[in-house]
Amino acid sequence: MTADPSPQPSMREFTVRAVVTGIALGVVFGAANAYLGLKVGMTVSASIPASVMTVALLRGRASLLEANLSQTIGSASTSLATGTIFTIPALFLWGLAPPFWQIALLALLGGVLGLAAMIPLRRMLIVDGHGELPYPEGRACAEVLRATTSSATGSAWIFRGMAVGAGMKLLVALLFAVPSEAGAAVPLLPKAEVALEFAPALLAVGFILGYRQAAVVVAGAVVSSLALIPLIAWIGAGLPEPLYPERELTIAQMDASQIWRQYIRYIGAGAVATAGILTVLRNMPMMAGAFVSVARGMRKETGEKGAVAATDRDLPGWFIAAAIAVVIAAVALVPGLIAGDLGFVARLVCALGVAVFGLLSVAVAARIVGIVGVSSQPTSGITLVTLLGTAAVFAAFGWDDLGARAAVLTVGTVVAVATSKAGDISQDLKTGYLVGATPAWQQLGQLIGAACACWVVAGTVLLLSSYGFGGKELAAPQATLMKTIIEGVLSGELPWGLVATGAGISGAAMLCGVSGLAFAIGVYLPIASMLPIFLGGCVRALSERGRPAEGEARGGILAAAGVVAGEGLAGVLVAGLVVAGLVPKKAQPWLGGELGELATLALVLAICFFLYRGAREA
Repeated sequence: MTADPSPQPSMREFTVRAVVTGIALGVVFGAANAYLGLKVGMTVSASIPASVMTVALLRGRASLLEANLSQTIGSASTSLATGTIFTIPALFLWGLAPPFWQIALLALLGGVLGLAAMIPLRRMLIVDGHGELPYPEGRACAEVLRATTSSATGSAWIFRGMAVGAGMKLLVALLFAVPSEAGAAVPLLPKAEVALEFAPALLAVGFILGYRQAAVVVAGAVVSSLALIPLIAWIGAGLPEPLYPERELTIAQMDASQIWRQYIRYIGAGAVATAGILTVLRNMPMMAGAFVSVARGMRKETGEKGAVAATDRDLPGWFIAAAIAVVIAAVALVPGLIAGDLGFVARLVCALGVAVFGLLSVAVAARIVGIVGVSSQPTSGITLVTLLGTAAVFAAFGWDDLGARAAVLTVGTVVAVATSKAGDISQDLKTGYLVGATPAWQQLGQLIGAACACWVVAGTVLLLSSYGFGGKELAAPQATLMKTIIEGVLSGELPWGLVATGAGISGAAMLCGVSGLAFAIGVYLPIASMLPIFLGGCVRALSERGRPAEGEARGGILAAAGVVAGEGLAGVLVAGLVVAGLVPKKAQPWLGGELGELATLALVLAICFFLYRGAREA
C-alpha cells in the first residue's frame, strides 16, 4: 500500500553529491538506453535502478529527498536517448551523418521543450489528479526510494547484473568466443527460420516487461517469421518476374532475410504506424482539457502572490515562456540546426511544426504516463503523426528532395524527445509528490540532467554508427520506420498494399485487447531479437510462481536493469575500440558450428538462472 504524500521540510535535497551522482547515473543509463534502443527499438525506465544505485553509491548517507533528486537527474537521460535513437539514425541511412553538436542540441531543445511545457500541467495531473491517475511507475519508484533509503537489501543485485551484462557482451563482441546467434530452419514452412540472439539485455528487457507483454511482442514476430514469410515464399515460388517493391530478384531467388527486407518491413511499418496513430486518437478527448490546463496553469503561476509551500513550488512562469520561445526561435533562426540546409521559410515551417506538435505531444504524454506508466507512452505514434503532418506540408510546397526529408526527420527528433521528456518528468514529479520533494528542485534537476545527457547520447550514437545502422547488429528499427514513412509520403512510392496489410494485422491485435504497438514491433523486428525477450518474460513468470506480488523493488528487476546497463556500456566501449581501429567489427567465433551454438544456448540459460536467482532471493 502506497503512503500518502508527506512533506519532508527538514531533509537535505538539492546537494552537490545528489547532483553529481545523478549526472553520473545519467551517463550510464543514457549510453545504455541509446544502445538498447538502437538494437531493438525500445528503452527501459532508469528511475528505479537509479534510485537504488544512488543509495548504494552514497552508502546510506543520502536522505530520501537527495536520493529522489539524484534519480530525477539520472532518469533524464532516458528520455533524450529515446527521442534521439527513434529518428537520428535515419540521417546516417541517407548518408547525411550529422555532426556531434547538431545531435546534442536537437536532443537538448526537445528536452527543454518537454520540461517547460509540462510544468503548468503539474498541479492538475499530480496534485488535483492524485486520486484519479494511478501513476504506477511513479508510485513504485517512491516505494523503492523509501525501502532503499531505510535498508540497502537487494541493491547488490543491480551491480551484479551490470557485471554479468558487460561480461557476456565482451565475451561475444570483443573476444568472439561463441556465435552471437543460434538458429535453425523450420520444416514444412518454406524459408521459415527460428533463431535466438545472444543478447543479455533483451533477456533482461523481457524479465522487466513480464510474461504477458513479452508474449505479445513475440507473437508479432511469430506472425511475420512463421506465417507471412512462408506465405509469401509459397505464393511467389512460381512467379517468373520480381514482385514489387523488389525490382531484381524473384521470390524464389530470395532468402528469408531478403523477403523480410523487401516485404515484411513494409507490413511491419504499417502495423507500427497504425498502432501508434490509433493510440494517439484514443487519447484525443484528454487533449483539449490538457491545453486549457496549460493556459490556466501559466496564468495561475504568473498571477499568484505571497509565499508558496516548498512542496508546491515550480520554476517561475517566465522560465516556461522563455524556454518555449527559445526552442522555437532556435529552430527557425539557427542555420544548420534543422538538417537539410533550408531557407528561412522552410525553417519557419519546421519551427511551427515543433511548436504545434511539440505542445500537443507534451499534453498527451504527461497524462498518459499517469495511466499506464512511462514505459507505455506512445512516443513513436506521436512522432509518426508529427512526421506525417510536417511531410504533408512540405509536399504541398513541393519540397521533396533529400534535404527536405532530413528536415522533416529532425523536426520529429525535437518532438520525440519532448514527448519522452514530458512523460519522464511527469512520472518523476509524481514520485517527488509522494515523498514530499520540492517540484522546482526536481525541474531544475531535470534541466541539469538533460544539459549533460544530450552530449552523452550524441556521442553514443556517433560511436555506435561505426557498426552501421539498419543491419543485424544495430537494426535501429524505429528510425528505419521513420525513414520509410518520410520517403513514402514525399516520393509517393510507398507500397500502400503492404502497409495496409500491416494496418489490418495491427488493428486485429488491438481488437483482441492486446497492446497493438507491442505486437506491431514484434511484426517489424526479426524473431531472433524477440525470442530472448519472450524467454526473459518466461523466467519472470517462473520466478513469481507461488510468491505474492512484491512490486518492482524485487532483486530480479534490479538485476535485469543492471544487465541492460552493463551490456549497453560494454557495447559502447566495444564501438569505441572499433572506431579506434583496436579491434575488428566482426570475426569468426573461436567456438563455431553446432558446438558453438550449443555453448551460446548454455550462456543464455546461465543468464536466465541469474535473473531467476535474483528474483527468488530478494
